[in-house]
Amino acid sequence: MKKMHAADAFTLVRIIASPLFILIYFLPSIFGDKEPSSITNIISVCIIVPLILFAEFTDYLDGHYARKHNVVSDFGKLFDPFADVILHLTTFFCYTMTGYISPFIVLLFVYREFGQLFLRMIAAKKGVAIAARKGGKFKTVLYIVAGFYSLFLECCLRLGFTLPSYNIWFYVGYGLYIAGLIASYASFIDYLVHFIPVITKDDK
Repeated sequence: MKKMHAADAFTLVRIIASPLFILIYFLPSIFGDKEPSSITNIISVCIIVPLILFAEFTDYLDGHYARKHNVVSDFGKLFDPFADVILHLTTFFCYTMTGYISPFIVLLFVYREFGQLFLRMIAAKKGVAIAARKGGKFKTVLYIVAGFYSLFLECCLRLGFTLPSYNIWFYVGYGLYIAGLIASYASFIDYLVHFIPVITKDDK
């Protein structure tokens, strides 16, 4: 069996972190603890914040290591965005369950990501590896910003911090998700325009 490069190992961290995020996020609910500033809420915040920070940081580490050690591969070009999707859709699911994002918006995110996955599968069958484009990277940044914003609001509630004009903070979060949704579909159209001609050029 071929040895896994460190770049792919960093990518794998995001996949492993996804179910861990769910477990820690719902830890207070599992123990039936609904009181702000309770020990369970505090523990969940102390674990989940560094967990998601490190998981997102591995997205930089895998690319940096792959380029530095010249181990960029077609597998890595597929594995990296796959891990991103798993992690981000997992966090979006959690935020849906606590009311920070509409299930309808998350469903649209899922449609987009499955469409992108289908495009990558077709390209791979044709021997074409679809690397991330600027639009795709930008939408990922918006995913991260929106996700961290929701986590910030949730952590404030768990630690008993009261935010002034909470409704405004809440709707700002919705605005971030809508911006991410628009960017995700815009980037998907960009991928279609750029890669469909490449994939279909030998078809008759």
